[in-house]
Amino acid sequence: MFARRLTAVGDDDFGRFLLAMLKGNDVNISHIAVLPETRSGMSVAISDDEGDYGAVIVSGANLHADQSQLTDAALWKDSRILVLQNEMPEAMNIAAARAARSVGAKVCLNAAPFRPLSAEFKALIDVLVVNAIEAEQLSGLSVSDLASARDAAELLAKQFETVVATVGGDGVVGVTEGAPAILIPALPVTLVSTHGAGDVFVGTLAYALAGDAAFCESLKIANRAAAAHVAAPKVA
Repeated sequence: MFARRLTAVGDDDFGRFLLAMLKGNDVNISHIAVLPETRSGMSVAISDDEGDYGAVIVSGANLHADQSQLTDAALWKDSRILVLQNEMPEAMNIAAARAARSVGAKVCLNAAPFRPLSAEFKALIDVLVVNAIEAEQLSGLSVSDLASARDAAELLAKQFETVVATVGGDGVVGVTEGAPAILIPALPVTLVSTHGAGDVFVGTLAYALAGDAAFCESLKIANRAAAAHVAAPKVA
């Protein structure tokens, strides 16, 4: 399997850097538009001494991605899973989800940054991935540990086929329709930084699910990948 990325970047230095990094990591960039006189989207992270971080997201060119790209049959060839996130406009996400479903691919939404989801979009999501804050905002329940994350995930599972809630250093909860919740504690590591952990988790989870790994095993694989990431030295 290999990854394709559909989005837009600006014709700025950051856009060129992003394209070079993706290409260098064997990501197909043929469906990424370069928009003239537009700034590339970015997430500005602010880390503390304990390794936790917050982020300010500027969507930039992401807001101007062209839905017509979705009609290219080459984009969906052999596709198994589509990963979406909320830095793209919901209309774009809905169009992409419909296109993915038309070829039998699953749709996974990493609901970050948080925003309310329309009923139309909810109906197209097979796997919802949220962190503790997003789980709280979507469910209305307080989430502070695995037990409360399980409650929130079970409530959200009434709307989505599969729900995954990550709870930082506590671990991850997974709920699928009609099955008991799966609670996986975080692996003990020496924390360097949590920056990017969610992206690593979601990407690894999607890859495992696309490879037909069982749901529980997919959660464990993604949990291990995220643990390795937060413990890895970061390049300044």
